[in-house]
Amino acid sequence: MKQETFRNKILPIVDKLFRLAFSIMGNRQDAEDVVQDALFKIWKKKEEWDKIDNLEAYCYRSTRNIALDKLALKDNRQSDIDEDFDLPEVAHDAQERMEEAEQMQQIENALAGLPEKQRTIFHLREIEELSYKQIAEQLDITEDQVKVGLFRARQKLKTILKV
Repeated sequence: MKQETFRNKILPIVDKLFRLAFSIMGNRQDAEDVVQDALFKIWKKKEEWDKIDNLEAYCYRSTRNIALDKLALKDNRQSDIDEDFDLPEVAHDAQERMEEAEQMQQIENALAGLPEKQRTIFHLREIEELSYKQIAEQLDITEDQVKVGLFRARQKLKTILKV
């Protein structure tokens, strides 16, 4: 019965969990690790699934929390490495690729500059296209907090990107 629940309710949202993890972690390998850890954690709690009102929201929260924990550890390790080494910058040969990379970097920096909660709300609304209600349930906040967070995220992105 638990395997059927896992197969029918959790596995169909793995891509969404990956995109959430990727939006937080910023790279594919770390996001895959986060999702794998989240699925393992969720499976270990299989006896408690009947007590969980919204299993999908629980999966999102677990994934988000694991990603944030790993990101904090990664930031601590990265700052230690950066202090020890001077890493050379990689130059792009083609002008178009360089401009495109600069634009993508500006967008990534703008998103990274958002507070974590705003970044998550923005991702769930704009990328995952979830409703305010779904976001509120998954983040365990009110719909008004979702709307305010999304408004602030959009305003800050407009300011940073000068759109």
